[in-house]
Amino acid sequence: MAEDEHDDDETEDEEGEPAPMILIVTGSALRAEEVDRPLAYYLKQQLESALMDRDEPTPVRVVADFRWIHDEPLQALPTISLGGPGVNALSHRWLEEVPLVLAVDEEYYLQLSPDADPPIASIWGMNNAHTQLAVAVFVQRHLPIYLDAVARHFED
Repeated sequence: MAEDEHDDDETEDEEGEPAPMILIVTGSALRAEEVDRPLAYYLKQQLESALMDRDEPTPVRVVADFRWIHDEPLQALPTISLGGPGVNALSHRWLEEVPLVLAVDEEYYLQLSPDADPPIASIWGMNNAHTQLAVAVFVQRHLPIYLDAVARHFED
């Protein structure tokens, strides 16, 4: 079991509903495990730091794409999919569904739907270097928008 793929009792409240948290979903393919999962932990640190600055201690967890797809209660949580549609089944699912907010020279892509319920984002590049760039741009330009949407989601 990966570091953040906790037992269900840590991801659900007393009524069996998903506990408030933000999910970062990576692919299950070997390549995704090798390069996207470490990048997901970097993104997790960035989210946690920004949440601390806002005094919003929302937990952030990294999970595999197939767990998210097959664990329906997780789909009610704010989610960031990390890694391209060739290695991440969730990015593949969201490819046509989530609005594209940035595409740079067919090298990396940011898709973001802060008004969705729950707020969702997909971050990916044509290779790992481009995915790293996409994450950096997301953190610099779009993270505040995303976290504002997450805060609204949990207020409701």
